Amino acid sequence: MALWLFRAGRSGEYESKFLNDKKVYLTWDQLDVDLKSFSDRSELISYLMNDYEAEKLGRARNWAGQIWPIAHEMSKDDWIVLPSKLKSAIHIGRITGDYEFDISRDNPYYHSRAVEWFATDIPRTNFDQDLLYSFGAFMTVCRIQRNDAERRVKAMAANHWLTPSVNAYNDPTQAAQDEDENLFDLEEYANDAIAKYIIQKFKGHGMARIVEAILKAKGFTTYISPEGPDKGVDILAAPGNLGFGEPKICVQVKTSDTPVDRPTLDQLIGTMHNFKASHGLLVSWSGFKSSVDKEIASQFFNVRLWDQKAIIHELLENYDALEADIKAEIPLKRAWILAGTE
Repeated sequence: MALWLFRAGRSGEYESKFLNDKKVYLTWDQLDVDLKSFSDRSELISYLMNDYEAEKLGRARNWAGQIWPIAHEMSKDDWIVLPSKLKSAIHIGRITGDYEFDISRDNPYYHSRAVEWFATDIPRTNFDQDLLYSFGAFMTVCRIQRNDAERRVKAMAANHWLTPSVNAYNDPTQAAQDEDENLFDLEEYANDAIAKYIIQKFKGHGMARIVEAILKAKGFTTYISPEGPDKGVDILAAPGNLGFGEPKICVQVKTSDTPVDRPTLDQLIGTMHNFKASHGLLVSWSGFKSSVDKEIASQFFNVRLWDQKAIIHELLENYDALEADIKAEIPLKRAWILAGTE
């Protein structure tokens, strides 16, 4: 079994289609040629140079390395790792079909393989940092091999997607230099490291403290429930020095290892009425099940959802305005790096 990284667009714009169609698509714009027509990779490189406007040989080789596998290297029963750009989650599937080329499909869905998505919405924090490093490769498609990834991901599957104690952690900087996934998303890797630190240090009531600190940095006056049973609300918040402004917000914070389901959302909506709050904020470190995602539109003017990705974003966005004690517990340093270029 091989383990393949597949991306559903730069911003995750194809993710829902991948999952709903039970396929992976090679979403390269206007690549309307059957990849099986190329007998070797050099022919594909020549096509990319002469007919697909790659222009530079290095770029053509890079593109060919990502395009070639779906038709010539992937096999049935190989596993697909699909990192979500929409939430802090990983989707994993098993290839069940051969390469398909269908010119009748809309661009850019000409190339595909059928996939059984047998594990979706796995929280990113379930994975060791070195695996997340590989999942952060900039490549649209590449095989993940470093640090015994194939065996370790299979071991997680057998352990309810939790990392077994025997899974060895390896320093990602020691990876072989000739592997395709060496180029990776440094920002995403840094966010994963911050997320690991936070969930280890602030799980449970501590996460409510983090959310309260963010709301205070945004200008809200807050009340946080004492540790223990919270009667359906962890935080009350409203703008202004005394907290008498609008909107009045009820906040519920969850740090369980599984995504939150619809009943928790319904409970928050009921609590909003009980406290005469105009709005609600549901915070779930492990994200939300599809039953909650389906309610996003209908609850748009009433409730906001924060998952791990949103919490980290809000923390970094408001870090300078956080109170000193929270900064001391989460010591971060801003760093500027040159954005990646071809």
